[in-house]
Amino acid sequence: MKKVLRIVAIVVAVLLVAFFGLRTFTKSKSPEAVVENTHNGLNVKVTYCQPSKKGRVIFGELLPFGKVWRTGANEATVISFGQDVSIAGKPLAKGDYSLWTIPDQNGWTAIFNKETGQWGTMYDEKQDALRVPIVSRKHSPMAEQFTMTFAPDSAGTNLILFWDETEAVVPISKQ
Repeated sequence: MKKVLRIVAIVVAVLLVAFFGLRTFTKSKSPEAVVENTHNGLNVKVTYCQPSKKGRVIFGELLPFGKVWRTGANEATVISFGQDVSIAGKPLAKGDYSLWTIPDQNGWTAIFNKETGQWGTMYDEKQDALRVPIVSRKHSPMAEQFTMTFAPDSAGTNLILFWDETEAVVPISKQ
């Protein structure tokens, strides 16, 4: 019995080391980033990972148009709201959501999903709290690394997502 417990303990230890090793490796390729907004009465925090272009064609190839994207790399991106908000004029309750997008040539869709903590490819549409169309446009200069930032707006703030030569704007305001 002691031998079986010892073997189980060794297997669990090896799996834990492998898990944390893989996590460290992927984070070195697409580092974690946090961006926060505390202006205009809004408290918004986004935690995401930043993939790099590395000479690839991003939109339309690596990220096919019309397909759900995890909006970053590794784990699903998490966006936290400290109060009820409006996203592109649609209400969303305060709380934590995973942020997904659907890139397209003529504008994007932003998706706020109630499920958080999942690996970035495990999307469940049934958990969507809100889907809204958002504006996308040309970004210059070309951005090697996927980045998010906030830009104050008279109605609240804009979450700007940019990568390669494209940026998308998610308008956020207080309800």
